[in-house]
Amino acid sequence: MSMEELKKLLLSFKEEDYCKNVDLHIHSDVSDGKMKPDEIYNSAKKLNMKYICISDHNAIDAYEKICPKDDIIIPGAEFDCVYKGIYIHILAYGIDLENDELKSILSDDIKGKKCKITRLFRLRDAKKVIDIIHCANGLAILAHPACYWVINLENFILNLKEIGLDGLEVYYPYKRWRSIIKFHSRKTVLKIAKKLNLIQTGGSDCHGKKYYNFSLTKLSI
Repeated sequence: MSMEELKKLLLSFKEEDYCKNVDLHIHSDVSDGKMKPDEIYNSAKKLNMKYICISDHNAIDAYEKICPKDDIIIPGAEFDCVYKGIYIHILAYGIDLENDELKSILSDDIKGKKCKITRLFRLRDAKKVIDIIHCANGLAILAHPACYWVINLENFILNLKEIGLDGLEVYYPYKRWRSIIKFHSRKTVLKIAKKLNLIQTGGSDCHGKKYYNFSLTKLSI
């Protein structure tokens, strides 16, 4: 799938899709999730999901265990980055898994994929990551934007857009500890996405032993 085809696909998804049969943020046991990649894939097929993305931290190993060209899979990853002193996560969608530049920013050890403390000491430059995602034919999306502790979120995201950011993860449940550190509302994120003409995506950020997509009622405002 070309970058333009992927962009067109992502733009076609609406809120109801992300709350029912599209989930572009799932973690397997390759990083800090508990399910094996094939277990996630099989569960998603049983749930009649239209599209999923296994977005492990700084890793694409999951795709060695399942076929990334399957009709429901959008290959991806989630990178630990820093921008203007703020720790952020950037989701990569539709990436070429064989791209050499992409491989240069992946973690080559278990701790760099699974251990949050280790990941905090290995933050990647956001602009470099965005540039490499584009080089790998992918799109760069800011994960769970309501969690970033910046006073002016719109200005922060505008600056990221100026260095190449393609979209925002608007439809996100903000469960577990992210409900505690949430600094902005999902409504604010949606407003910014629309104003800045950014792609709106969504995902469950599932880490558990059982895969299920989140429902509309579980989304935080």
